Amino acid sequence: MDIFIFVGSRIREFRTRFGGKGLTQEALAEKMAVSTNTISRWETATYQPSLQDLDKLARVLGERISSFFPPEHELNADEPLSALLRSARDLDPHDLEELRRYAEFRRASSFYPKRRRGRASGAAGE
Repeated sequence: MDIFIFVGSRIREFRTRFGGKGLTQEALAEKMAVSTNTISRWETATYQPSLQDLDKLARVLGERISSFFPPEHELNADEPLSALLRSARDLDPHDLEELRRYAEFRRASSFYPKRRRGRASGAAGE
C-alpha cells in the first residue's frame, strides 16, 4: 500500500473518532490553522502532509506520530536503548513526553518520503 494513502486513512480515522464524537474536517482545519481543503486532500492522499504537519496532527488528535504509519514502521518499544533510558530516567514527565515525540519524529523522518509540492503522483488529471 502507498504510504500516503495509509497516512491519509489514519488521519481520517483519528479525526472521526476524536473524543468519542469525532471532528469535522472544518474543526480539525481550524485547530491545525490550515484550510478545510488541505485536510480533505491529506485524507485522500492528493497532498502529502509534511512530518511537521503529522507531528502537529498527532498533538492535536492525541495520537503518537508513529500511529500514522503502517506497523512495520512503528517504533519497537522493547529495543535495547539503555543509554537513552538511563539519561531519560530522571526527566520530568513533560520533558520525557517531548523526548518520546522527538524520537518518533526522527524515526519517522528516516522512512517518510520528502514532501512533494502539489498533488501526489498518479492523482487524477496527471
